Amino acid sequence: MADDVLRLENLVTEIASDQATVRVVDGVSVSVRRGRTLGLVGESGSGKSLTCLSILGLLPAGGRVASGRILFRGEDLAGMSQRNLSRYRGTGIGTILQDPMTSLNPLLTIGDQIGEVFRYHHGISSAAERRRRAVAVMEQVRIPAAAERLNAYPHQFSGGMRQRIAIAMSIAADPGLIIADEPTTALDVTIRLQILQLLRDIQRERGTAILLVTHDLHAVARFCDDVAVMYAGRIVEQGPVAEVFARPAHPYTVGLVAAVPRIAVIPERLATIPGQPPRPGESVQGCAFAPRCARASAGCLPASPAPRSIAPGRSVACIAPHLLAEAAE
Repeated sequence: MADDVLRLENLVTEIASDQATVRVVDGVSVSVRRGRTLGLVGESGSGKSLTCLSILGLLPAGGRVASGRILFRGEDLAGMSQRNLSRYRGTGIGTILQDPMTSLNPLLTIGDQIGEVFRYHHGISSAAERRRRAVAVMEQVRIPAAAERLNAYPHQFSGGMRQRIAIAMSIAADPGLIIADEPTTALDVTIRLQILQLLRDIQRERGTAILLVTHDLHAVARFCDDVAVMYAGRIVEQGPVAEVFARPAHPYTVGLVAAVPRIAVIPERLATIPGQPPRPGESVQGCAFAPRCARASAGCLPASPAPRSIAPGRSVACIAPHLLAEAAE
């Protein structure tokens, strides 16, 4: 689509070691449109972060994009050299990582770190101009007394303020896409909401596309437009957030939604999904979720189901999705 800032088409990523080559992202196809936020959810180890690292060409040693396309504004990033990819990092695609204490350099002042973005991506050689722009972007992410805090170091800020600085560095190069990989993990609930609201405000001002990786389904429901549910390296369901959460189709999505605590309801026990997801490289016949699925049948075993459309803008990788089962009852 013309509005797609990012489009992944059948992306396959592998990690090779001395023992074996493991497929960690298995045929992922998703898109993020201008001015919209896609939430990527799933249990730890499902391949969410490796999908993001594939986009940026920052896979760990032994990692490679084996096949598929990574279209950013129509340009295929898959297979690009590191030199060519560096033109897109920061300027085209910004990143916000989980822990700002490790993503920020503890030995450099905040002003120097934000100023470096303007020097590298905008070619601004004047230190005074870089500091002026650093103050402006710090004020945009609502850091109080920005000018007075340019010479402070990361350890002199709270966790929430450090994450605001990380956001400031991400938007300083005015990217078309921001990849936010668990950006609120280390923060308390109140600060999480503030950070996510800040990202939404920036998006409205700039029309930025956002790919938000998170475990927090409440955050997805409140701040995302679309959602893609990932399991064992594959997208098992995707569509508009309101529709997917109101009527989940894949049994895994049903389990995730059911497991979200609800303030108005106090059950004797919280709902859980039995069993464990397969380990990367573990051989699984047919649908990877079948061993944990109460609806599994012999039909789930021959092959892993391909995604199919069940409604406009919605797809699910299941031979008997809940929506179709409900319609038949």
